[in-house]
Amino acid sequence: MKLARILSVAMLLLLVPGCIYFDVVEPLDTDVMDTTFGAKVGQADAYQVLGLVAWGDRGTKAAADAAGIKTVRHMDIRTFAILGIVYTNWTTIVYGD
Repeated sequence: MKLARILSVAMLLLLVPGCIYFDVVEPLDTDVMDTTFGAKVGQADAYQVLGLVAWGDRGTKAAADAAGIKTVRHMDIRTFAILGIVYTNWTTIVYGD
């Protein structure tokens, strides 16, 4: 009975993509045919641990200020997670001049 439960949980975990390790970068642009990146890249991060505590500023302004960007031309968002809610890092990446 115990083995059946362990196998059931293992099978469920296999059906949930990224539940063990997740590292994805996605564009935040709706018109990628006309995307220009600019000469500078800035990043801003927010973190959470165990779903209990979270901190950081991953806003566009924080990312632009980190690189001295005055004109934002493109943005990406990166999500990195280990075991779902154990540790998560969200990064806003801005490109511009």
